[in-house]
Amino acid sequence: MPKIDESIQNEIAALIDIGNKIVAKAISASSAIKGNDLAEVTSWVTRLGQLVRNLYGTESQQYSNYNDALQTRNFYNIHSNWNAHVSQMLGIANTVRHDYDNGLLFKIRAQVQADIFADFLEMGEYLLNESYKDAAAVIIGTVLEDSIRKLCTQNGIPTVKTNGQPLTIDPLNSALAKANVYSKLVQKQITTWAHIRNKAAHGEYDAYDENQVNMMLLFVQNFAEEYLS
Repeated sequence: MPKIDESIQNEIAALIDIGNKIVAKAISASSAIKGNDLAEVTSWVTRLGQLVRNLYGTESQQYSNYNDALQTRNFYNIHSNWNAHVSQMLGIANTVRHDYDNGLLFKIRAQVQADIFADFLEMGEYLLNESYKDAAAVIIGTVLEDSIRKLCTQNGIPTVKTNGQPLTIDPLNSALAKANVYSKLVQKQITTWAHIRNKAAHGEYDAYDENQVNMMLLFVQNFAEEYLS
């Protein structure tokens, strides 16, 4: 399991464990929770908010539910007769665990990534239509490289060297073809478009023309749709 996924899994488990203890204290508290118990609530709520925001974004239903619970009047006044909002928070933490355990977080992140790619490709298309072929080639090529890295991650193919340095697109492209994620023909096409991206990034603007960049755009659009959707 990648370290980042292990960290997320551990944080989710810890937040649910802490949340269960806080709810149990709240249900049995004859007066408002204070002192260290209240400090624990504050830390828990803060950590949960950070996790939800980082995993889903502030426009998500999950974050909206979190924010609604947080807006409860006298949120930190917690005792046996005033604790439903704390249970709501725990419910959100349980939802995060459900999404993680069932692979839904990956799908959410993939959709967000796909939306970002689409935005950049639209930007590249706009620049191309405005005759800025060089800037378009760099942007479209960047989306291609990011798509390759995303596809490697999905298929368990390392994207960094043993020293932690990121691998370039060529070895990643070869690894994907070798793993039969796509054909040798697709591999050769990617090599061609990556070459154009590199030429554009290094100012070798006469090494390719506008028509080639347009073909590059069409390829990357189709590639992303077929392999990342």
